[in-house]
Amino acid sequence: MNAPPEMNFEDMLRVKLVVLQREHRDLDEAIYALETSGRPDQLTLRRLKKQKLQLKDQIVKLEDQLIPNIIA
Repeated sequence: MNAPPEMNFEDMLRVKLVVLQREHRDLDEAIYALETSGRPDQLTLRRLKKQKLQLKDQIVKLEDQLIPNIIA
């Protein structure tokens, strides 16, 4: 991912977040397609679901970095 030099760190995190969310959505669609295909390959399903969970963890970490810490 080559970002323009005028992007600050927060902007780069937002771009990365959008990319990860898109990948997560694509995996969700792939899992759904595989599950509805009749006899899905269970090993492939497990791998895709694990990958989807890893992406979700990355998304949550990025979202936490972007949300300011406000002490109530």
